[in-house]
Amino acid sequence: MHGKFDDLGRFADPSVLILTSLSEGPRHGYAIMTDVAAFSGVQMEPGTLYGALSRLERRGWVRPLATDERRRPYEITAAGQEVLAGQLAAMQQIVRVGLGRTATAFGT
Repeated sequence: MHGKFDDLGRFADPSVLILTSLSEGPRHGYAIMTDVAAFSGVQMEPGTLYGALSRLERRGWVRPLATDERRRPYEITAAGQEVLAGQLAAMQQIVRVGLGRTATAFGT
C-alpha cells in the first residue's frame, strides 16, 4: 500500500479502508482499490488488498459473492459492519482528542 499515509502505519490499516469501501455495497478488487484511493488517497497494491480480503474473510467480516466473469465481488457481513462501526468510533474519539490538544498546544 503506497500513499500519503504510509508513514502512519495502523492509521491506514487496509482492513478499515476495505470495510469502509464495502460498506457502500459489494465491489470486486479493482473497484475496492479505486474507491479507497478516491476517498483516502491511499494507493493499495493488489497483494495488500487480497491479503487483507483473505484475513477479513477468515474472520467472517466479508464474504465473496458469485464471480462476475473474471471478477469476484465481495460484500461486508453484519459482523464486519459492527467491527467497522467500532473502529470508526474509536478513530473519531482519537480525532476529537487530537484536534482539541493541537488547538490548545498551538493556540488556535
